[in-house]
Order: sequence, then C-alpha cells, then structure tokens
Amino acid sequence: MAYENWSDRPVAYVPATVTESAKIVVAGGFGVGKTTLIGSVSEVTPLRMEEPLTVDSAAVDDLSGTPGKTTTTVGMDFGRLHMAGGQLVLYLFGLPGQLRFQPLWEDLAEGALGCLILADTRNLDACHGALSLLDTRATPYAVAINTFPGAPVYAEAELRQALALDPGTPLTTCDARDRTSCLYALITLMEHLLAHRTAAPQEPPR
Repeated sequence: MAYENWSDRPVAYVPATVTESAKIVVAGGFGVGKTTLIGSVSEVTPLRMEEPLTVDSAAVDDLSGTPGKTTTTVGMDFGRLHMAGGQLVLYLFGLPGQLRFQPLWEDLAEGALGCLILADTRNLDACHGALSLLDTRATPYAVAINTFPGAPVYAEAELRQALALDPGTPLTTCDARDRTSCLYALITLMEHLLAHRTAAPQEPPR
C-alpha cells in the first residue's frame, strides 16, 4: 500500500493496556542463540546488529562448536514483547557473545530488571563471563539450556554444578527457534524476578 505522506502511515504504539515495562537482557556465549530467541518472540521486527564473520575473526572467535555460523552480533539485538494480557511490555536486549564486548555488556545491562542467560551444553564455559558479570552486579537471572540437535544432555544437578548456580536460580530449557518454548523460558525468568522483588527487604519510610 502506498501512502501520500508520512502522516497517512499507521504507527504501532505500545497498547494503552500496558501498565508496566521491564528491560530484560539476553546473554550467553558466542553462537548460543540469543539473536534467534529474540527474533522468535519479538512482536515487532527485531533490531539486529550483525556482521559477516571474516577470516580476521578466526583468531578471536571460536567457531568449533558453530561451524555453520556466518554472522556475529557486533552491537546488540532488540525486540519487544507484551505479556500478562498486554499489561506488561518487555524490552529485550541481546548482548554480543564474545568476551571482547564486555564493556558493552556492562552498558547494556545498566537498568535491567533481570537477565535470561542462554547456555549450550556443548560449551558451558562460554556463558561464565555473563554469569560473572551478573553476579558482580547482583542482577537476578535465570538460565535456559538451548537444546541444539545432537547436543549432550546432562542431569540438572550436573548442569547446576558446572554453571555454579545458586539453588534458587531457575534452570530451564528452550529451543531458541520455537516461540512457545522461548516464552516459557521468559515466564520462568519473570516469575523469578517477581519472587525476588517480593522477598527483597523494603526500605523504611523517611
């Protein structure tokens, strides 16, 4: 459809039903599926800052676990999702996976209510950088194992030990390509954040 001028074009605003909003970061190692997950759940066209992988990056980006990967996030991913019957809007920020982007991680994590960390059982060590950052900042998070085809399967206790998770940190699974499973992972995170907020000591009135 053609529009004669910009004022004729429809604009998709946040619905009037929204009463709360939250910034959520999606973190994890290189090639773990962060861009795919945000693309699966976003209700708007996701913003992606990807560039082709080059020969020059071979020395710094380990492609052994992702031989088919041809692009990498060099800035961030962004998507938007409504939950709770349209009353809650989540702004999703995907962090680049490489450790060299850690200063950017810190900037993007500023003001986040919580984080969903994606992990790959073929390389669990890849998400330790994000885990350390969130622990340092005391940002609550949940971990979702992205179930890549053919990836090894471990018992929950083994995964918790390998990732050094506290008993209260949620651990779930998802398929980053599947919208429903990704929504369940985000719901798991939001339930944890709600419980975390409820349990937090209240400041005394001044």
